[in-house]
Amino acid sequence: MERFSYVEQWHGELHDRGFWHSFELPDGSRIQGVHELEAQKRRIAQFPIPQDLRGKRVLDVGAWDGWFSFEMERRGAEVVAIDRWENPRFYEIRKLLGSKVDYRELDVYELRPERIGRFDIVLFMGVLYHVRDPLLALERVCSVCTDMAIVESLTLKDETERNLLEFFENDEVGGQFDNWFVPTPKCLAAMCRAAGFARVETNAVHEFGAALTCYRKWDALDGRECRLLGAANAGNFGVNFRTELDEYVACTAEGEPPRQPTAGGFGAHPIFVGKTAAGYWQVNFKLPPGLSPGWHAVQLGASNSVEIAVDVPVECASVSIVDACDGVAWTKRRVSVATGQMALWVKGLPRNADVHNVKAWVAGERQRVVYVGADGQVNIVLAGVKPGRYDVVLACGGTASEALPVEFEN
Repeated sequence: MERFSYVEQWHGELHDRGFWHSFELPDGSRIQGVHELEAQKRRIAQFPIPQDLRGKRVLDVGAWDGWFSFEMERRGAEVVAIDRWENPRFYEIRKLLGSKVDYRELDVYELRPERIGRFDIVLFMGVLYHVRDPLLALERVCSVCTDMAIVESLTLKDETERNLLEFFENDEVGGQFDNWFVPTPKCLAAMCRAAGFARVETNAVHEFGAALTCYRKWDALDGRECRLLGAANAGNFGVNFRTELDEYVACTAEGEPPRQPTAGGFGAHPIFVGKTAAGYWQVNFKLPPGLSPGWHAVQLGASNSVEIAVDVPVECASVSIVDACDGVAWTKRRVSVATGQMALWVKGLPRNADVHNVKAWVAGERQRVVYVGADGQVNIVLAGVKPGRYDVVLACGGTASEALPVEFEN
């Protein structure tokens, strides 16, 4: 039984026929490739790409000999085309068309905003099943996209619409060794959301696979009222995030929140929405790919915003403990080991100091920091501290304070 919507029937004929795409030249003549020109036009017409792209930047990933790149340029866009090998046919057609498309030899995994810039539209057509790490590839595409990505892929036939992704170790798909993964259409859409796109629309499921449009932003914001109490790194509970890692944001809110989280202006599909044991709502979502270094606002729909730090260095020139007290009775420099809570007031902490990068020791034993306030208050939960007079030391960003003697009592 055939398991695929599309098998590359033309594999092996490419070098005989020369061009993969067909082209119409300025003098009206045509270059006939493996694919018919009319089929290429129907293929791009599946997607909601405007006819007028003046002022827009477009990236074509896996351009091959470039018909889609040149079509975007014809519509007025500034176009960058990339492929993992330098195809001489692209240069031939670019010269014949008098094109200015910027053509680069670049792999999809190498896409970074700081390396190639940002694009209103990214074309990612007929590439996904050729990559060994499809989610990473989609995330790289998402990182350089500011509006929408056009994703088309070979898909499995699956009448149950399950989220299935089949792996092929050898050349089972079309006789090609580099066809690794084939998803069901439903799985393809889910993968695009998991990679960082806010919303995904399926434009077509046809004999060639599935065609999707993936958006970075919400179409319209849910006006449901909720109060966002905080946003933290779901892994370490701090305010700092690193784009080189797979990081997730955990939001806490009062009132049922809209299922529309955003960070840095980009939407993200919520992967968890539910109530905590304390009665607050929690919303978890992937940090949107491609955020620039700095502080970024987080919102749930049209809620109030709180800020998180993305790729912000933790820089601390000097840090000092001004005072310490019991975290329950508030007795100055006398802390009960029975209640096990201590509050410090600290000078010199950077804005992005948090419970993950602020560290505290009592008598040389590491203690747990549970709160770092903008006013310099640092709350600590003690463990293994016995009555006695001990030095308290605090550090952040590789800089440690001088010791502060504190009396610990029963």
